[in-house]
Amino acid sequence: MKIIKFTKIRSDIKVQAQKLSHEGFKQIFEHIDQLKIKKGVDKMGLDRFIEQCACLAAGSGIISGSGGLITMVVGVPMDFVNLITQQFRVTMAIMYYNKGSYQMGFEEFMTLIATSLKVEAGVTLTKTMIEGIAEKLLMILGTRTAERLVPVVGAVIGGTANYLFIKRMAVSVKKLQLAAPTEPIQVF
Repeated sequence: MKIIKFTKIRSDIKVQAQKLSHEGFKQIFEHIDQLKIKKGVDKMGLDRFIEQCACLAAGSGIISGSGGLITMVVGVPMDFVNLITQQFRVTMAIMYYNKGSYQMGFEEFMTLIATSLKVEAGVTLTKTMIEGIAEKLLMILGTRTAERLVPVVGAVIGGTANYLFIKRMAVSVKKLQLAAPTEPIQVF
C-alpha cells in the first residue's frame, strides 16, 4: 500500500513539475523587474538585499502555516510562487553583483538555477532540465507541507524553512558565481 501511495505522489509531482516548467518559470522570470533588483543591490548592498528576500520568503511561509489546513489550501501555492520569486531575485542580485550587468536572459538564468539546485545542467537548456528544476523545488516544498497543518507551529516551521532555503541558495549561487562564469547556452 505504501509503495502505491509513494508512486502516486511521485507521479503527481512529475505532472505538477511539467506544468510549472512549461511556462511558469518564464512567467515568474519575466514579471521580475531586473532594474529594481539592481537598484536594491546598489542601495542596500548584496547581503542586505538577500536578507530582505529571505524575510519576504519567510513571511509567506508564516502565512501559509499559520492557520493549519484552512490557510494551507490557499497559502501553499502562494508560498511556492513567492519562494521561487525570492530565489530568482536573489540569484539575479548575485549575478548582477558579480557581473556588473543587471540584464540577463532566461536561458542563462535557468542554467544557474539548475546548477545551484544540483540538477544536471550542461550548456544546453532543455525541457528535461527545466522539469528537473521544477521537480526539485516541488519536492523541497512538499516535505514541509505536512508540518504546516498544525497552527502556529506550522507558521514557525514554514517561515523558518523558507528563510533558511533562501539563505542557503544564496550561499550556493555565490559559490557558483565565484567558481566559473556562465557559458552561453542554446535552447532546444
